[in-house]
Amino acid sequence: MRKTIIGVMGPGNHPTEIDLHRAYRLGQLIAQEGWVLLTGGRKVGVMDAASKGAQAAGGLTVGILPDNNTSEISEAVDIAIITNMDSARNNINVLSSDVVIACGMGTGTASEVALALKNGKQVVLLTDDQDSQRFFSNLSPEQVFLVNSPEAAIKLVKELRIGNRESGIGN
Repeated sequence: MRKTIIGVMGPGNHPTEIDLHRAYRLGQLIAQEGWVLLTGGRKVGVMDAASKGAQAAGGLTVGILPDNNTSEISEAVDIAIITNMDSARNNINVLSSDVVIACGMGTGTASEVALALKNGKQVVLLTDDQDSQRFFSNLSPEQVFLVNSPEAAIKLVKELRIGNRESGIGN
């Protein structure tokens, strides 16, 4: 059975300290579950923090890079996928993830959440941005789940996985 891939998306530019702390913790918890962490792969923001957290906990990390600039790859990424697709790589991010967790919010993150919803993915929002919570919850209430901590996000992902075992999500 294939491994579960959890996509953690969030701002690369201008994340809050809370976003970074939550992302690091998410990475740790994802690794502790034996799941694979998928991020945007760069050495900035939420993607770097989540990758560092997963690596610190012995997890496997995959980074989907927007360009071929290898100097921008997070040192905590185990498998780097070079796309040279710029923001179009967001499709790969969400389509490769069994569940998407948005940690914080920015324009790229909003794009990833919208793509995930359009493709029928379940999205966990871990953000204090009430406008984003309201917008995405109204857009697709059956696919969007709001949480206030990394621990609550992981608990919810476990519950969502149990409901999706028949659809091919792995361990």
